[in-house]
Amino acid sequence: MIPRSRLFQVELGISLVPQRQKDGAGRKVRGEGREFLISDWFAIHFRDRVSQLSRVLDLPPENLIKSISAVPISKKEEVADFQLSVHSVLECSNGHSKPDIQVQARRLAEKLKCDTVVSEISTGPGTVNFKINRELLTKTVLQQVFEDGINYGLKSELFSGLPQKKVVVEFSSPNVAKKFHVGHLRSTIIGNFIANLKEALGHQVTRINYFGDWGMQFGLLGTGFQLFGYEEKLQSNPLQHLFEVYVQVNKEAADDENVEKSAREFFHQLEAGDKQALSLWQKFRDLSIKEYVQIYKRLGVHFDEYSGESFYREKSREVLRLLDKKGLLQRTKKGTAVIDLSGKGDPSLSCTVMRSNGTSLYATRDLAAAIDRMNKYNFDSMIYVTDKGQQNHFQQVFQILKLMGFEWAERCRHIPFGVVQGMKTRRGDVTFLEDVINETRLRMLENMAFSKTSKELENPHETAERVGLAALIIQDFKGHLLSDYKFNWDRVFQSRGDTGVFLQYTHARLSSLEETFECGHLRNINATCLQDPQSISILQHLLRYDEVLFKSSQDLQPRHIVSYLITLSHLTAVAHKTLQIKGRLPEVAEARLHLFKAVRSVLANGMKLLGITPVSRM
Repeated sequence: MIPRSRLFQVELGISLVPQRQKDGAGRKVRGEGREFLISDWFAIHFRDRVSQLSRVLDLPPENLIKSISAVPISKKEEVADFQLSVHSVLECSNGHSKPDIQVQARRLAEKLKCDTVVSEISTGPGTVNFKINRELLTKTVLQQVFEDGINYGLKSELFSGLPQKKVVVEFSSPNVAKKFHVGHLRSTIIGNFIANLKEALGHQVTRINYFGDWGMQFGLLGTGFQLFGYEEKLQSNPLQHLFEVYVQVNKEAADDENVEKSAREFFHQLEAGDKQALSLWQKFRDLSIKEYVQIYKRLGVHFDEYSGESFYREKSREVLRLLDKKGLLQRTKKGTAVIDLSGKGDPSLSCTVMRSNGTSLYATRDLAAAIDRMNKYNFDSMIYVTDKGQQNHFQQVFQILKLMGFEWAERCRHIPFGVVQGMKTRRGDVTFLEDVINETRLRMLENMAFSKTSKELENPHETAERVGLAALIIQDFKGHLLSDYKFNWDRVFQSRGDTGVFLQYTHARLSSLEETFECGHLRNINATCLQDPQSISILQHLLRYDEVLFKSSQDLQPRHIVSYLITLSHLTAVAHKTLQIKGRLPEVAEARLHLFKAVRSVLANGMKLLGITPVSRM
């Protein structure tokens, strides 16, 4: 990505500061009433010039850099390439007088004049706008895309000085002995995106899948299997059979207190380390994980550590002892152990950490897991990705960690997400993830059957699944993660709308272009062949990629990248119709081919960050 600080170096008049300043060489900065040049944006000594500018404005260089942004493209008119936010600059000017923003923007623009780099200077609402020499813009953008490759946008000065951190991301976390429900899809793909983005930014990321493999549900399941289970069914279709057992035992427990009592006793035996109970539990766990791994493989998701609540059944006792030692543990009349989070004895603001029979709870095991991970990874940040229904739970866990004296609790963060409504397969209402993936593949195969190119695919099922998963992911990532949304199969699979199918189609079409026409050397392209409105719009949009990545890195929302890629695909669709390659002069064809190749590269980079595997044919 072209560094912001290399785009233009503006020496501002002293009207913005109380007194005359000197640059690093001791020379006086030119004052009001003079014209100031926008220096060569590729100047070798730019960082020195930014330092000069920061002294003139009395603000840190990084603040100036972040005041410069690419101008969003417009379908109705040609726009400038970059804008300097005068409001942002003045905001950082340490209390100096702030005259009318628009007046100040005009004054500033009048002090600047065009040069070989900047061909036009204008003002917008609170901004000074710069239009870059078109040939220079073309060559520089394309060169940067091809030189940086998968790191395009990540080398931007927006990320300069970013410390490399140790990040733990806990996501997916299905409940063992239950089929992978579609409700866990969001946690899986969101957590995968966050881990991908953090890794791309150079952080050391540890991906943890924290299974729900402990708790009272295993008391019910253990009792249920003893009553209704069949070993041969367990081996042939483990999760389906365990699901059926779990449903049946819950019905029995609702009508028969003895069944519920047996379930509590079975879990108590598990906590006490009973060999027979543990052996049955271990079998359930092993069979479940084996099936889950196959699902993750299809999703293209991997983990560095498979963990689970069961790992902390012993350490949760240590947590209880530590809580008791610090005087935080309180006993209720029912015999449960709670932590008062109100500080005033308000029972409604307490967190239960132990049942009356001495067994642990979800919160207790989460406390033990957090402490263990800090000891193991010494993380700078730990991110939990779960639905918004668990917001209160994590607030309580983080608060208890603070009460225990662990200052690093401030480094823990919960990323909540909303509920998906209406994701049902044609088979019925119970929606398991495997069924949804199979349905996705089937629907894509049906759609691809109408395409002539689908007959040429070596593995149409694999392609259909990748395109289908892209459709699911883009549908999920288009809005704010915290929002609920209603799933619509027909809308998701539209090939011309703002969908994952459209992104894959664009990538495949551009890949086909590269296969048909070979690219020569970038240094041989004639930049004057890419001065049409469609080419310029694409180049301007490519300039914005680092800003989009920066936004997502700040709030961990994938929607910024999704919106960017969809716009890029629409721009490309228009350009593909008007910028013909076949039958054109060699230099024109070569230039357009490099433009489309740059688009495909950035499109693929963004899709991979989102967890999508781009396809070359469909």
